[in-house]
Amino acid sequence: MTERERFIKALKREPITGHCPTFELVFFLTLESIGKIHVSQQSFGQWDQMSKTEQKLHFDYIADMYIETAEKYGHSAIFVHPNPGDYDSIVRILETIREKSGDKYFLMMHGDPTFEIPNGDNMMDFTVRLYEDMDGLKKEQEERLNSLADTAEKLYKCGGLLDGFALCADYCFNVNPFYSPSVFAELIAPCLKKTIDTYRAMGYYTIKHTDGNIMPIIDQIVQCGPDALHSLDPQGGVDLGEVKRLYGDKVALCGNVNCGLLQTGTEEEVIADVHRSLRQGMEGWGYIFCTSNCAYTGLSLERYELMNRIWRDEGIYR
Repeated sequence: MTERERFIKALKREPITGHCPTFELVFFLTLESIGKIHVSQQSFGQWDQMSKTEQKLHFDYIADMYIETAEKYGHSAIFVHPNPGDYDSIVRILETIREKSGDKYFLMMHGDPTFEIPNGDNMMDFTVRLYEDMDGLKKEQEERLNSLADTAEKLYKCGGLLDGFALCADYCFNVNPFYSPSVFAELIAPCLKKTIDTYRAMGYYTIKHTDGNIMPIIDQIVQCGPDALHSLDPQGGVDLGEVKRLYGDKVALCGNVNCGLLQTGTEEEVIADVHRSLRQGMEGWGYIFCTSNCAYTGLSLERYELMNRIWRDEGIYR
């Protein structure tokens, strides 16, 4: 099987042999690891002034960055950050990755129209709208979904460039969700379910990402029908084993090596946490090994590679 096929089997919760699939939602440590700046950390304000040759070199750079990272760490999937993000560039980037790697990797992009936790600049205004303009918020989500669905349909007609979408709206703090269960049920869940159903009807898979303590709303998220949940955040008190027990027959799980321990824990604590994640996640199939967030800027590459070595040695279905 290709890595893509193994990843899809994990999403379907089907038995596989060999290594448990692994990936990272984002791997920002590319400069230290492979000598290439991550594309999302680059600015191309003069894109329109580039020659066709310069633009092609840019697409080659992006594809090589993703493929070299995946090859080095055994990733089965690549989460593509288009830069620039116009539709034609998205197609060119995906085409270039496919030209260089064939169907080896599962390719996904962000595609979540639901409202994430508002930032400090607009939190007050957004919170007021939850009570005074709920219909307006619903309409905005619907418009965002229609735009994303239009792009997804165009990509589908390009013939197998993209396999799925990571729905990357964060809903939760470490203590509790930003949305109460009742507000989540009224505003977020209907749009999330419609988004997942829309993508599935086109043949796409979906992975729902949110950090923090998802437990008060996890029932609703699972009922929306994503193929997988990411990142099952231990810093938010989410227990991978418990989530596996409650929902492992309904949804695949991605995670959940503790990023806090990777950053500040001892080596012994990191090793123990990686073992825990593999032990809890791999039981009963339907598991994709990764961190509890991403390999973010400033994370120790040495720690990430320690985690990866343990996966290579022990993350194997016999």
